[in-house]
Amino acid sequence: MAFFQSVRLFKLGFQNLSRGNIKTSPKLLLGFMIMPVRNISSLEVTKNISLLSNKKQKINDFKLEEPQDNSLVVLLSWLMAKKRYTKKYADFWLKEGFDVLCITCNPWQFLWPAKGTQVVASDILKFLEKNPSYAPMILHGFSIGGYLWGEVMVQMALEKDRYQAVLDRIAGQIWDSAVDITEIHVGVPLAVFPKNKVMAKALEKYILYHLKTFDKVATRHYVRSSQMFHTNMVRAPALFLLSKTDTIGAISSNAPVRETWESMGVKVNWKVFEKSPHVGHFRKYPKEYIAEIYQFLDGLNLNQSEKEQIKKQSLLKA
Repeated sequence: MAFFQSVRLFKLGFQNLSRGNIKTSPKLLLGFMIMPVRNISSLEVTKNISLLSNKKQKINDFKLEEPQDNSLVVLLSWLMAKKRYTKKYADFWLKEGFDVLCITCNPWQFLWPAKGTQVVASDILKFLEKNPSYAPMILHGFSIGGYLWGEVMVQMALEKDRYQAVLDRIAGQIWDSAVDITEIHVGVPLAVFPKNKVMAKALEKYILYHLKTFDKVATRHYVRSSQMFHTNMVRAPALFLLSKTDTIGAISSNAPVRETWESMGVKVNWKVFEKSPHVGHFRKYPKEYIAEIYQFLDGLNLNQSEKEQIKKQSLLKA
């Protein structure tokens, strides 16, 4: 019930926020910006996957010992993301009653997909399939998180009937600064060496070499993931969060994705911030960012009976 009660509260808060009446907005609307979530259980599923919850949990072979009657956010973080930054997003979702599946990957895993990101993608899929009580689910991806989810869908496509129940549980998807293959050589160096232009430039040259040289073990996998992200097996409503000044998760590369999704009947919300860095929209425009998410969640219009129906269907197919 926490999710649906929160959405109703957020709607009132968003209306007050839009009118500039911050004082009368519910404290819950902005409180997570300054107050940390306490007593959170963090469960390591793998070295790249951790589960955050308000309840202590145990896991065996990717399956929780006690099924959780909760909604789940799959948080696909950006490359080299620091915990203190991703924690702000996780705290937000935890306060709404969601559990949060936090996903990370390192540069080596990204550069060598077969032994890196594809293994992570397989583990994500195992967890989602083995825990059908987590429904509905929200995807919240940042930067190369879009690529990583593309790798998940590549594996889903091989056994679509098997994984349809997982897809059916996804109620919404949020993509913050999503990066396509055309920006890999720009984005990765800045993530690895954000304060060293010389090293970033050197890594950029290497990645261009890497893309040309290692087609079979790297480049073709990036291309396939990009194709899957563009054609998207997920038909749930989407929210894109972008910036006019972000040259990595650029508007020009995200716009074709939007057009393709809308042509397939996916409802797409589109927010472009005036001037914020790559995956930095929340830090630059916290109030607007939050308001966009609240409005998106409210637009999903999931009532309790619909939530129970999703959960029931997913459990029957499990």
